[in-house]
Amino acid sequence: MSTAGPATPHRFPPPPGVPCLEDGRVLSQRSFEDAQWMLRLQAPRCAARALPGSVVHLAGDEDAPMRRPLSIMRADVAEGWLEVLYQELDPGLAALARRRAGDPLSLLGPIGRGFVADPARPRPLLVGDGVGIAPLVFLAESLLDDRRAAWQPLVLVGAETPFPFRARPSTILVPGMPAGTIACMPLLDGWGVPSRLASRAGRPGCFDGGVTALADAWLGSLDAAARSEVQVFASGPRPMLEVTAALARRHALPCQVSLAETLACATGDCASCTVRIVTPEGPVVQRACVEGPVFDAAAVFPA
Repeated sequence: MSTAGPATPHRFPPPPGVPCLEDGRVLSQRSFEDAQWMLRLQAPRCAARALPGSVVHLAGDEDAPMRRPLSIMRADVAEGWLEVLYQELDPGLAALARRRAGDPLSLLGPIGRGFVADPARPRPLLVGDGVGIAPLVFLAESLLDDRRAAWQPLVLVGAETPFPFRARPSTILVPGMPAGTIACMPLLDGWGVPSRLASRAGRPGCFDGGVTALADAWLGSLDAAARSEVQVFASGPRPMLEVTAALARRHALPCQVSLAETLACATGDCASCTVRIVTPEGPVVQRACVEGPVFDAAAVFPA
């Protein structure tokens, strides 16, 4: 007869689903200023399961064996590809930038929980900074096919480094924008999704300031009825997310943030990507690769 005691419960619950390990193939790499890259991969299994806000874990090479977690920027289920946007910030990402069309590339994904848009608030405000815009582009595109509401998204993009696209004046009028703020992200403009850019670098047509200040100015232009239809989604550096969370709280708006945590295993086992979350029952620790990377902003950045 066994003398073993009761099984010790896991510190964390198991992940909701196991990511797919797939042998992908590079379709293209596009370079932009300041060592920014847009990578398109043939990966039909991962593309079929990708959600706005989910992450893919990409292999570098033999000299950089640790995988790199990157937010998915776009995914095409019919053609079986997905795109990521990244900047060369470490040797692993530099190795990734050396990949060329036709090269094999191992990937694990999609990883984590994504953004969830509420049809009761059909005016999503998407606030991104730097390469953090990637999951917001995915979210904006997904809303085009979402028939649960007459969505009216607005995407605000900030960057002090060059944008990973060639900005141009928007063809879409956005009431409440500060005077002269007319520059847009052409991809979104072409979809009919309004966008505006913010930068302290004095770029033509951009709001002169941070992207959160631009968001605050636009929200301040809305009447109470319009503001009640807004929900906020944010992605970017943690200090910017904290400011966005405070902004949403001040305007009494729900807000979701995508945290750019380091995902070592991306399966929930190593618990290296833990985040402190505040709940009604008290603080808990959750994993960005399982319970995130998207979290309720008020839980991550409480008042």
